[in-house]
Amino acid sequence: MANMIRTTLLLAGLTGILLLIGGFLGGRGGMLIALILSVLMNFGSYWYSDKLVLKMYKARELSETESPELFGMVQNLAAKAGLPMPRLYVVDNPMPNAFATGRDPKHAAVAVTTGITRILDKEELAGVISHELAHVKNRDTLISTIAATIAGVITFMANMAQWSLIFGGGDDDGANPLGILAMAILAPIAATIVQLAISRGREFEADATGARIFGNPFPLASALAKLEAGNRAVQSDVNPSTAHMFIVNPLKGKAVASLFSTHPSTEERIARLRAMQI
Repeated sequence: MANMIRTTLLLAGLTGILLLIGGFLGGRGGMLIALILSVLMNFGSYWYSDKLVLKMYKARELSETESPELFGMVQNLAAKAGLPMPRLYVVDNPMPNAFATGRDPKHAAVAVTTGITRILDKEELAGVISHELAHVKNRDTLISTIAATIAGVITFMANMAQWSLIFGGGDDDGANPLGILAMAILAPIAATIVQLAISRGREFEADATGARIFGNPFPLASALAKLEAGNRAVQSDVNPSTAHMFIVNPLKGKAVASLFSTHPSTEERIARLRAMQI
């Protein structure tokens, strides 16, 4: 409950940044345009984000006859979680990883890479699947889509503000060019920090919920250690806008400050799992 309240407040913060930048650029009319743009983009993301992500990674749907063991594992864990059986996909990629998508449990999909099936044993893979089902159960797939969409709108409007300065916009109404420039630079940074804070918080919650679904936190902890090492060793082309969806961060980016990481540290996640009592 506390994590959901925190997520709600962070989403409200993102919306506030969006309205602030809209108002800064165009007063009440600008705020209204920003809100309408956000609603339209969220509507599109709600209906089509899962299809776009699966298509982006050329995910192929698996049938029960094609992969009976994996299908049975997901089916059993979904039942334990009180969820409908999600669609199951495989991504032909050596990067060991997995993600979940879909607007709600009835339209959910879980995807695993070919790389993950090569390095995890059966219990570890079940721990990972439980984590992804936890995202579905906790509605994280929808929350992360909304957060990413609002942050995207903020960045888009900030870019518009920068172009307006380049072409002399704002001179007639007495707008402060330095203020517009500062807003155009700082607003996307603030939005990114809030978005990533949402993502990190939801990962901790999914780890704990997934461990309870499976009934044992240690296989997931073991899997996270292997996946962290595996993703460092394998070079893979991943769209940064979808990095937050994966169970471990697929982007190397060692020079990037931890403030801008899409995931909490794997070491802290493992420590929390090993400290759990179920």
